[in-house]
Formats: sequence, C-alpha cells, structure tokens
Amino acid sequence: MPGLTAPSDYSQEPPRHPALLINCKEPFNAEPHRSDLISSYVTPVDFFYKRNHGPIPIVDDIERYSFSITGLIENPKELYMKDIWELPKYIVTATLQCAGNRRTAMSKTRNVKGLGWDISAIGNAVWGGPKLADVLELIGIPKSSQITPSGGKHVEFVSIDKCKEENGGPYKASIPISQATNPEADVLLAYEMNGETLNRDHGYPLRVIVPGVIGARSVKWLDSINILAEECQGFFMQRDYKMFPPSVDWDNINWSTRRPQMDFPVQTAICSLEDVNVVKPGKITIKGYAVSGGERGIDRVDVSIDGGKIWVEASRFQKAGIPYISDDTSSDKWAWVIFEVEADIPESAEIVAKAVDTAANVQPENVEVIWNLRGILNTSWHRVHVRVGHSSM
Repeated sequence: MPGLTAPSDYSQEPPRHPALLINCKEPFNAEPHRSDLISSYVTPVDFFYKRNHGPIPIVDDIERYSFSITGLIENPKELYMKDIWELPKYIVTATLQCAGNRRTAMSKTRNVKGLGWDISAIGNAVWGGPKLADVLELIGIPKSSQITPSGGKHVEFVSIDKCKEENGGPYKASIPISQATNPEADVLLAYEMNGETLNRDHGYPLRVIVPGVIGARSVKWLDSINILAEECQGFFMQRDYKMFPPSVDWDNINWSTRRPQMDFPVQTAICSLEDVNVVKPGKITIKGYAVSGGERGIDRVDVSIDGGKIWVEASRFQKAGIPYISDDTSSDKWAWVIFEVEADIPESAEIVAKAVDTAANVQPENVEVIWNLRGILNTSWHRVHVRVGHSSM
C-alpha cells in the first residue's frame, strides 16, 4: 500500500513501557500490571494492552496513505487521510477487550491454546474519528442499511498486517452492514486515541473501533474495506474466536457449527489485589473494573470476603464527580465502570467479585462450566486470596 508498509521482521518495533508484562515478544503482546490498569478511568496509552500478530506496520508517507472501499457497491473509492479528516469527528469512549482476557485462570482447569493473558488484556480509551456510517455514505450506502442494491450484507476490514494464521496474508474481520451503517452503533474509523494521534502499536494511521464487541473485530492499520454478501472468511472469523462447550476438544471440533463471537459478555475483575496477598490488619480497599458488551451498562457489582456467602454492593463510577447511572445519557455507554468497596478482612479471606449488567446477565460462578479449548471469554466470578500477617501464604 502506498505510504504504509508491513515489515518482514521485528527490527523496527516501536518503544514500549518497561512496566508492561510481556506475554510474547515477537509478535509483541503485553498487558499492564493490574494495579496500573485501574489507576484511572481512561487507560493511558502506555498501559493499554498490546495485541499483535506480526511486525508493526510503518507509515512512510502519511499524505500517500490511502485505503480502498470495494466489493458489492456501484462506486468503489480510494480514500486518503485528507478525506477522513474532512468528515465530522466523533469522540467515543469505549472499552476494548481481548477475547482471551483471563485465559490464564481458565487454563488452570484444563489446558487451552492461546496467549496466557491475566486480567489486563482490556483497556478503556477515548477514540476520535469519523463514524463508519458517514464514510460508507460517501460511496452511496445510506445510513441504517440492511443490504446494498448489489447484495452486500457485511463490511469486511482488511489490515496491512500480515500474519502466519492467514499463511502470510492480511488480518481481517467483518461486521454486519446493519451495524456498520447505524450511527448509534458508534463504529469509528479512528485516528486519535486519548486526544492524541494513534501510535503505531494501536493502529496508526487509521483503525476500526467497534464498541461493545471483542477486540478482534477492531482491525488496526486499515488497508481496505470490502462490502460482501457473506461474513469475512478469514481465519480469525471462521477458525478462531468462537465459543465452544467444554465437551469440544481438538479431536472433534467443527468450526462451522458456531458463529464468530461478537459482543462480549458481562465481565469483572479485582485489580487492587493480586491472586495471593498478605495485608496488614484493618480495612482494605477492593477495586476493579466491570464491563459488558453490546451497549449494556453495569447495574451492580457485588463483592464478598467469605468466598461468596455474604455479599455487599460496591460503588461504581466512570468520570470523577458524576454519579454513574447505567443507561443514562451522562454515562459512557460503551465503557467500563470502576468499582470500589472497603472491607475489614478476617485472618484469611477469599474475596470474590461479580457483576450484573442492564439486561440482568450474570457471571457464572465457576470457570469449569464455560471452559473452552481456546480459552476465550472467561467471565467467571473473579477470586483473590488475602491473609492478614507478615509472611507469605
């Protein structure tokens, strides 16, 4: 692509914060310490998880960079950044979460295949750019479309990023055209993150943001958009990121029996404590995040210090000084909430957190019932252990 290239090796990687926990060096995949993750409602770019499939693309000339829109449309078009900058810019605060977040805990039940993410393969950022609905209108696809005159029902995003899973081809994913053309879905072609130009790790110069959906669909380093009759047939849509029952293993899996995962379920995690902790006597603060996909807010976060027998409701907030009310216009509908509660800890305790979203969806008590061979969507109750004292457990 003019202006944007995908390197063949890792010799030109961007700098990263030294505090990140590296799960894989090449390609670079890392997450922040859990305490850093909730230091603020908006995740600093340095501490936003990095999820990559190959060497980070390089922009040679931003003025020459362009992407194409082709497929089942009458007027294919090539767009440059100047065309994108001329469109109205929208600001959307949205949480992105890797489908493999909390995979490490799931792997303790039975082995799973995938990167060993802890609880921080998630982040909340303020994204800036035009709505995809406005971009598609430039090529004659009206807002709130269900199908194009030529039969297009899906919008495929293709990256310049090359990955081994596609046999050296590009990373790609798709969403339904009804979602892509719905202004209320807030799908963006983003060029800003937290008020600054995207950096290379997060998709510079242009990426897709699909709020409320697993991060795998928010394609970075956009190379082209294709209007298709069927959903994308790429590896990460058809042979990965699908939710299977515990009875399915690598000997009997049939990928075609499951739909590609889109919305993520209700999720919560305690970030102020590690899995095992020794604390001083007295009150401690229990703090973490809760989030749900599909435009569902968080109605409640429950915390227990006795393994789930007795519960207290935690406070929830997004922006400082503004009460969080799920589904209220003052709240960020695509973003997590931070929860917090203080508790007196007995000599030893199992602290548990669980959330309920605005559709009354709840989290499963145990990970065993949602185990799956790829270790995705671990949304079981989050548990940490605390002991009062001065020695390790």
